[in-house]
Amino acid sequence: MKIFTGEKNKVLRGTAVPVEKVDDEIIDLADKMFEAMQEKGIGLAAPQVGVPKRVILVTLGKKVHLMVNPEILSFSAECEIEEEGCLSLPNQFGKVSRAKRVVVKYLDVNGQEQEREVSDLDARVVQHEIDHLNGVLFTDRLISKKINMQSSSV
Repeated sequence: MKIFTGEKNKVLRGTAVPVEKVDDEIIDLADKMFEAMQEKGIGLAAPQVGVPKRVILVTLGKKVHLMVNPEILSFSAECEIEEEGCLSLPNQFGKVSRAKRVVVKYLDVNGQEQEREVSDLDARVVQHEIDHLNGVLFTDRLISKKINMQSSSV
């Protein structure tokens, strides 16, 4: 699958629509998304591959999880500032403040509703990918407008 790129890309800036049910089409989409992010990323949202549906893959610990219609129920008051990058903005990195812990509700691979508290990097990945479902890129949340550019050979 092609990963869409660019800050002004209309596909990336759109709002994804809810999924009615987790079916074979969604599982197939998740499998293709997994292949697309395999070597380079720890998360991917369906809009990043041109599918405007509320579907994300996130690596929590060492395991990749499918989250359909994810919704953050609560954010911790405590935040952390860390550098982020994105498969849709290759070679760009910047510091973003995110909640240290979040509780997220979603449908799992079996269509069952789940609720999970995640923290640290896991919370950051969930927040970043859910942002994609709302047309928000990490560059919209930079604590300063400075972007660190990395050469493609790094």
